[in-house]
Amino acid sequence: MTDPALPAVVGFVGLGRMGTPMAGRLAAGGVVVRAFDSSAAALAGLGDTVTAVGSAAEVAEGASVVILMLPDSGVVESVVDGGLLAALEPGTLLVDMSSSEPLRTRALAARVADAGATLVDAPVSGGVAGARAATMSIMIGADAATAGRLEPLFALMGRPRRVGDVGAGHALKALNNLMSAAHLLASSEALLAGTRFGLDPEVMLEVVNGSSGRSNSTETKWPQHVVTGTFGSGFTAGLMAKDVRIALGLLDATGVEGGVAREVSERWEAAVALLGPDADHTEIVRYLERTGPEERR
Repeated sequence: MTDPALPAVVGFVGLGRMGTPMAGRLAAGGVVVRAFDSSAAALAGLGDTVTAVGSAAEVAEGASVVILMLPDSGVVESVVDGGLLAALEPGTLLVDMSSSEPLRTRALAARVADAGATLVDAPVSGGVAGARAATMSIMIGADAATAGRLEPLFALMGRPRRVGDVGAGHALKALNNLMSAAHLLASSEALLAGTRFGLDPEVMLEVVNGSSGRSNSTETKWPQHVVTGTFGSGFTAGLMAKDVRIALGLLDATGVEGGVAREVSERWEAAVALLGPDADHTEIVRYLERTGPEERR
């Protein structure tokens, strides 16, 4: 029996590496999911539990909640203005779970409100593995009542937490990824230096992960994706660089000097230029291996 706190029908736009397992989790929880993606291959891979429809506007039919899982604010605005907003019923909750720009999110929220719907931002952290296991952190930007309405739905996909009003989720996601990008860059530099000195990387990780230098980069990313040589986290270097740019813009907008953030952003942009935007973000180590201090000046 479906939980009465859950919406009967949810629209879902964006069926990439994250969106597909997220939509599947909603369907497994008893929600009827109407989904669209511009990729025919993504729609074909949905299986029987999620209903594929022919356009972003069609996902809104009968849906009290419509979720967007898209690359960035530009794509979100294109989809919203490309017919989705006009198709939303009054009172619909439009949930942007993408990694969007918080100031643009607030501006979009005003336009959505003028159309009689409510925009909520609820970006996620945890990667493809977290989407599949429903263990992602979900950062909700909405008033307390709206966040409370959505929490049972979000709980099917991960661990929801209201972090503030609209825009707050996207702000925190960008700042989280700035920290993640900095951790991975610093950890990779240190571990490469140790390896070249003659230390065993697995021994280094074992010791660091019981010491003050540990982070998600040393506990998860290096052991699972770098040491194994798989580089398969499912999150690209291009998206990481984009999120760092968003965070840097937020630092500038709030008057924070951001010298470290600026250096991190420059290094990730250089890594994307060398590796390509579709490289896994854990491949930052390959950028470091191929470039020395002289090349990076």
